[in-house]
Amino acid sequence: MPFWHRLIVVGVVMLAAIVVARLIDRRIARRDLPPEAITRYRIVRRSVTATIIFVGLLSALLVIPQVRAVAGGLLASSAVIGIVVGFASQRTLGNFVAGLLIAFTQPLRLGDDVIIESTEGTVEEIGLIYTFVRAENGDRLVIPNEKLASDTIRNSTIRSREKVAEISLQVPLGQDLGAVVDRLRTIAADGEVFVSDLSGDATVVVRMPAPDRSSAEQRERELRLRAYEALRAEGVYA
Repeated sequence: MPFWHRLIVVGVVMLAAIVVARLIDRRIARRDLPPEAITRYRIVRRSVTATIIFVGLLSALLVIPQVRAVAGGLLASSAVIGIVVGFASQRTLGNFVAGLLIAFTQPLRLGDDVIIESTEGTVEEIGLIYTFVRAENGDRLVIPNEKLASDTIRNSTIRSREKVAEISLQVPLGQDLGAVVDRLRTIAADGEVFVSDLSGDATVVVRMPAPDRSSAEQRERELRLRAYEALRAEGVYA
């Protein structure tokens, strides 16, 4: 077979592999899923796509006699394959396996707020080899999956599905703190009110549950205004 014929065969095989990978990717893609499901699906989709393209590339290259001869020699020697895989691909394979473990054990998920080595950020992407975390200042941390699978991660999102709206009020120590706490409890609904500090002025904390972060921020703004108006009506604030 002429060499250019073999090149055409290689191109056709690779094109077929890419098309099949795209079709399967679309088939298993899902929308509007919870964070844990989205994380698993993305890892699975990328793994399947990468596997199909790799097999297609290998199949295409075996059409060329020279490549097939080299491949046959390598396949005949398991020791050579072990050495190549062990030394050339150890870290890559380790990161790939760690990515699969993260996807299914889920110490972190897409959108989670995490602290990694004293850096706070939000998980943006979990890839086959690396995970991307957006820090509070906008920087992106690119972390090998193997490191994430072995290091300690603080995940504040998994702790609870709910967020907490919290405000702190400074109340002069000359005021009746018990009456202040009772008055604030009338506006805290199912939340909690307590005195957290007595240094200088008394610090009174009001906490209320919220379904998500945006709701918590909105509730905090409302709590500040309502608490100020309530305490001003009681004469706490002149």
